[in-house]
Amino acid sequence: MPTSGPFLHGRDAQWQEMGEGRRMQMLCYNDELMMLRWEFATGAVGSPHTHPHAQAAYIESGLFDVTIDGNTQRLGPGSSYVVAGGVLHGAVCIEAGTMVDSFTPMREDYI
Repeated sequence: MPTSGPFLHGRDAQWQEMGEGRRMQMLCYNDELMMLRWEFATGAVGSPHTHPHAQAAYIESGLFDVTIDGNTQRLGPGSSYVVAGGVLHGAVCIEAGTMVDSFTPMREDYI
């Protein structure tokens, strides 16, 4: 399985356009853990979905309505959330911003 290596300088982290007002920046990862940074435009949606990975996210900037298992909370800078694998979740960006996601194990579908 590929890894990013133990270090990644910000200047080397490439952005990938994901469509619909979202872009993703791959950060460090190995077989057990992955970290990503997302930028969302106002109104962009992370459609409700599930995956087998545990996920933790940190809201760096902006304002998001995050729904986890039918419960919605409005989260702003400094807020965070955690989702167990297999639980339905998604987000709607209310004010443009960024969030940092981590997944365990790493998500091969993002490589």
